[in-house]
Amino acid sequence: MIIGDYLKAVGQIGDNRFLRVLILGIGLTIALLFAFTVAFAWTIGLIVPDSFSIPWIGEITWIDNVASWAVVPVMLFASVFLMIPVASAFSGIFLDSIADAVEAKHYPGQPPVARVPFSETLGETIKFLGLLLGVNIVALVIALIFAPIAPFIFWGVNGLMLGREFATMVARRRMAPAEVRVFRKRHSTSIWLAGICMAVPLTIPVMNLVMPIIGVAAFTHLFHRLKPA
Repeated sequence: MIIGDYLKAVGQIGDNRFLRVLILGIGLTIALLFAFTVAFAWTIGLIVPDSFSIPWIGEITWIDNVASWAVVPVMLFASVFLMIPVASAFSGIFLDSIADAVEAKHYPGQPPVARVPFSETLGETIKFLGLLLGVNIVALVIALIFAPIAPFIFWGVNGLMLGREFATMVARRRMAPAEVRVFRKRHSTSIWLAGICMAVPLTIPVMNLVMPIIGVAAFTHLFHRLKPA
C-alpha cells in the first residue's frame, strides 16, 4: 500500500499544477547545491596554493586543477547528506500546492483546509531541522561503530524523522494538533516505512532532486488512505 502511494505520486508528475511545482522545487534544490559547490570551490582556492615545490621532484602546479575538477563529484556526494534537510525545508514551502493538486485529482469534494500560518510553519521547520541535525550526529557516531550496517542506520533514523514530519504537516491541514498526534501514534509503523521509502531515494544523486515533491504527494495519499472515515 505504501509503494502504491508513491506510485500514484509519481504517476501525477505530468499534471500541470504538479509539474510546475516540481520544476520549481528541482530548480531551488540545484541552486542550493550549486551555492554549496561555489562555497566549497572558494574554500579550496583559499587553502590550496596555485603551485608549490617538493624536494627532488620540483614544482607542482596541477593541484588546484585537480581540486577544481573534484567540485562536481563533491557536489553529488554532498547531495546524499544535504537532501535530507533540504527535503524537510522545501516540503513546507510546497506542501499546500502539491497536496491541493493531489486532492483535486484523487480526492475531489474535500472541504477547504485551514491554512497553517507561515510563521508557525517556519518555526516548526527550524525546530525540526535542529532536531534532525542532532539526531543525525548521534546516528553518525553509531554508524561508525557499526560500519557494516551504517546505511540501514541512516535510512532507519531519517525515515523515522521524515515520516513523522511529513505525516504531521499533511495531517495538520485537516486535523487539529491533538488529532494529528493520535493519527501518528495509531499509524506509526506505516508512517515510518513511508519515511524510509523516501529516505532511501534521497541518498541517490539526481533521483533525490524530485523526492521532496514526490514525498509530499505520497504522504498526502497515505493520509487519505489511513485517516478516520
